[in-house]
Amino acid sequence: MPHRPLARALAALVALLTAALGAVLAPGPAQAAAAVNYVALGDSYSSGVGAGPYDPSTCLRSQKSYAPLWAAANAVASFTFPACGGAVTADVINNQVGSLSTSTTLVTITIGGNDAGFADVITSCRFGSTSSCTNAVNESKAFATATLPGRLDATYAAIRNRAPNARLIVLGYPRLFETGSCGLLAMSTYKRTILNEAADVLATVISGRAAAAGATFADTRPYFAGHGVCAADPWIRDVSGVIEAYHPNADGYRYGYLPALDAATS
Repeated sequence: MPHRPLARALAALVALLTAALGAVLAPGPAQAAAAVNYVALGDSYSSGVGAGPYDPSTCLRSQKSYAPLWAAANAVASFTFPACGGAVTADVINNQVGSLSTSTTLVTITIGGNDAGFADVITSCRFGSTSSCTNAVNESKAFATATLPGRLDATYAAIRNRAPNARLIVLGYPRLFETGSCGLLAMSTYKRTILNEAADVLATVISGRAAAAGATFADTRPYFAGHGVCAADPWIRDVSGVIEAYHPNADGYRYGYLPALDAATS
């Protein structure tokens, strides 16, 4: 006579082991990607000056800037865009970091160029003599190495304080010029060269302070190489627009800044 209780027990044990093995081997549901709450801080190189069209604010924010382009491409849970043309580090601390919170997971920023006198240096070099250009560039470089680091440290600390759970990505500025032939009305090769050298100094300072703050530095210079003012296909505006002069155009944000941010977030 078959031992039916024993048979039933063995069958139940086999069924249990089969179910357990299936649970181990079967692929479970994919974990949902963590929601990205993105805040884009900074100056005109973040707000999108040069790309247009602009929102009704006085900050010249464009949806063609790298920040809204990245937010749209990555289907972020939230996107806040307080970046403002003309901003200096104090403006970020006083007027922009209030958009951050403990739920913020990603912050990007370009800042420091206006502190170092970007507009005045460009004006001196574009319309002034070689000596006035040289003096303006040297003053800007001295400021960038002596005073700007402290301002950047304070800015990054304010961001960390408001958004302790966020990844901070600091994007740099491109070299503005190609140094080849550029026509009779262009700045001299010498002026363009020393302005590019000043951009390199600024990049070194910003990258160093970003690293000290535990942030990621996204260097945009390689992406803009061959596309500065005087290039056959420039991604930087010349003096064709007074406000937009020496800022990226729409291609500069899409093909220069956006890939730099993509690489930093990949």
